[in-house]
Amino acid sequence: MNKNKSYLLPIIMMILLFGMISFITNLAAPMGIVLKNQFNVSNSLGMLGNLANFIAYAVIGIPGGILLQKVGYKKTALIAVAVGFVGVGIQYLSGHAESFAVYLLGAFIAGFSMCLLNIVVNPMLNTLGGEGNKGNQLIQVGGSFNSVMATFTPVFVGILIGEATKANITDVFPILYIALGVFALVFFILLVARIPEPHADQPKEPLGKMMSGALTFRHFVLGAIAIFVYVGVEVGTPGMANLYMTTPTIAQSEEIIADYNKQQSDPDYLQELKAQDDQNMGDKSYRNRVVSEISYESALKIVEGRDTPGLGIGAGIAGGVVGIYWLLMLAGRLFGAAFGDKIASRKMLSTASFVGLALVLLAIFWPPQTVISMPTFNVVAGAVKFGLVAVPIKFFFLALVGLCTSIMWGSIFNLAVEGLGKYLAAASGIFMVLVAGGGILPLVQGWIADVANYEISYWVIVAGLAYLLFYGAIGSKVTKRADDNSLEGKTIIGAAEADGM
Repeated sequence: MNKNKSYLLPIIMMILLFGMISFITNLAAPMGIVLKNQFNVSNSLGMLGNLANFIAYAVIGIPGGILLQKVGYKKTALIAVAVGFVGVGIQYLSGHAESFAVYLLGAFIAGFSMCLLNIVVNPMLNTLGGEGNKGNQLIQVGGSFNSVMATFTPVFVGILIGEATKANITDVFPILYIALGVFALVFFILLVARIPEPHADQPKEPLGKMMSGALTFRHFVLGAIAIFVYVGVEVGTPGMANLYMTTPTIAQSEEIIADYNKQQSDPDYLQELKAQDDQNMGDKSYRNRVVSEISYESALKIVEGRDTPGLGIGAGIAGGVVGIYWLLMLAGRLFGAAFGDKIASRKMLSTASFVGLALVLLAIFWPPQTVISMPTFNVVAGAVKFGLVAVPIKFFFLALVGLCTSIMWGSIFNLAVEGLGKYLAAASGIFMVLVAGGGILPLVQGWIADVANYEISYWVIVAGLAYLLFYGAIGSKVTKRADDNSLEGKTIIGAAEADGM
């Protein structure tokens, strides 16, 4: 690689792609609000878009690694960007078609792109930076931008959809336009740019054999399960909070039903409201007065006990609260980057899991009537503002969980791959497949919210954090190394790294 050559433009493109991973991935969970209300489906079905996005990791994780070996990093990145454009494009078309199935297809295809981008962006940024400290610095910049976009996405979605009961896929078109534009820009710049290929040693043994070898290490197997659980906890904690906050209360549902009945019984009144809605169509702070049939049916399900009531908090406020969760993840990652080399990974993971466990338990048992003025994003008169907003204190506790989940990926990865030697690459491929936990556990959580309530659904998160505590304290102990079949009583210390999710 020519050290004197500037790769500024490709570096910017790679950092943009780093952000797009969070931008697209974190769109899936808040889109559950839209899908639930537009198509009048349950919480678990509302999370199907999130499942479709993450289950793609299980499908493409291993083939993605094989593709990378065959065509190289640049071509894999170009394929990932093109696939991402197609996936987001299909989601855009689903808004015009008003089709739940078409949206799920788009989310699934976009998930392929995110998996491939996760494989290529870290090594490409490292190489473009000249490797060493400079390359690592660029990865940290990319990781920080990734977290910024993770914060921005739920806030932006909340602002765009406004009133959850009237949410529609077309409301989030501005987000899809941004994604399509970034993908198109990056594709054409990477296509014409001459950039170096990261050096990667080709494995001398078949991939299947390497994976089988990695699975003979107990601490790795338990660590792989921990990755599956961790991503589910990371996504499910804010995702279900968003649904809990925005789903109407019983009283609000009764009001929606009363408004609908009044509008249907008085055609003149209905026409007057339609005229008001048409007149204020361009006003982002205005919310339509006409109650749709889908909104009526959703409210009826809540009143009749066929759906779980929520707290009826505005989508803008709810998105802001979820945004704080991701903002605290950024703060935690910066802490991990600064002190990860001074704190043992086992201690870091165990402490974070224990504190997260305590916070989720507080959120479960604290009554929703207790409110706190929480610093968050909100929409006032059509403008985004940051300030104090009164929300139930349980969501303050859930937002703080972001500090705990922020350092878990790096800690788990370090502990799980300790002593794997030549099996490290195969282990990384297995990890990429198990990112699918980010779609599966929130789906289970949504199902429990449907059959019980939102608080009880958080016992899925409690169980996940309990497992992570077990893995940090006990399960991560290394009893076998690739170069030495026995290892007892040694403490493993590793630096925590930010994940690309």
